[in-house]
Formats: sequence, structure tokens, C-alpha cells
Amino acid sequence: MDLDELLAALRAGQTIPGDSPLHAAMHRASQEAMRVTGELNGGYHEPARVRALLSQLIGAPVDDSVTLFPPFTTDFGRNIRIGRRVFINAGCRFQDQGGIEIGDDCLIGHNVVIATLDHDLDPARRADMHPARVVVGRNVWIGANATLLPGVTIGDDAVVGAAAVVTKDVPPRTVVVGSPARVVRSLGG
Repeated sequence: MDLDELLAALRAGQTIPGDSPLHAAMHRASQEAMRVTGELNGGYHEPARVRALLSQLIGAPVDDSVTLFPPFTTDFGRNIRIGRRVFINAGCRFQDQGGIEIGDDCLIGHNVVIATLDHDLDPARRADMHPARVVVGRNVWIGANATLLPGVTIGDDAVVGAAAVVTKDVPPRTVVVGSPARVVRSLGG
């Protein structure tokens, strides 16, 4: 199995059995992600170098308007898409096997976790992984220490309050808080 075959399976939402060639390919990609994030987080880098390392990590160009404050970790890297004018604050952790899409003009607070994999509930298949993409719309603000769980979409112009745990889709132009996150305010039209 190579990276392209693995990405195709992940993007199709295919279960990755724990003892499969797909799982082995995922492990190899994770080793490369750890190497790049080790360099990224190993000391100070000018912003252009941070973007270059982020680009290497995700395997795609990163716009000059993107700002990332390390440390930053991801255990895969190859299934992240980042829009323009995105700010990612220090301490974020992205588990991106299932796919993470971040729209233009987003603000991602300190220590945000974005998870895109669930393990199987059946104890005999617990090592199996079920990928589910997380989509962060345009102009979204995610507060510090928030967690986005697999399969959620955050609508355009929404705000996710600090420490919220997002378990279901967030409508556009709303504010959500709590665990599980719930809508507490509409931002109007």
C-alpha cells in the first residue's frame, strides 16, 4: 500500500483495519509527520520557514497569509487543507487521517484538538479505525482548548467557545459552548 491508496481509502471513509496494509501505510506516514513536526517544534523558525515546514507536512502549498505558532502536532499531516489568512495558535493537535479542511479567515485558538478517527466499539475490532472528515467553514473562530470530534462541520462565521466539545454540526453564524457544545446565540444576518 502506498500513500495515494491510503489517502483514497481515507477520503472515501473506508474503515482501516488494525492489522491491514492500509494501517501499515498509515503508520509509515505518521513517522514522517513526527519527523517534520519534530523539526518544526525543535526551536525558533522565521514565519516563512514555519510555512515551508507546514507545507512539507501537509504535502501542499500553504499561502503566505497563513500564520502558525508552534508547537503544533499532527500524527499524519497529509489530509489537511488550509485556506488563506488562517491563524493557528500554539499547542494545537490535529489528527487528520479522516481529513481536515479549514476555510479562509479562520482563527484557531491555543490547544485546539481536531480529531477525525474513531476506533471500533467492538472490543475484538478495537484497533480498526473509522475516518470522518472535519470541515471548518470560512471566518470561523475556535476558542482555546476546544475539541472538534470526527465528522463535524462548523458553519461559516460561527464561534466555538473555549473548551467546547463539538459532537455535532455547528450552524453558520452561531456561537456554541459547553460539553457537548450547544448553540447559545445567533450572530444574525
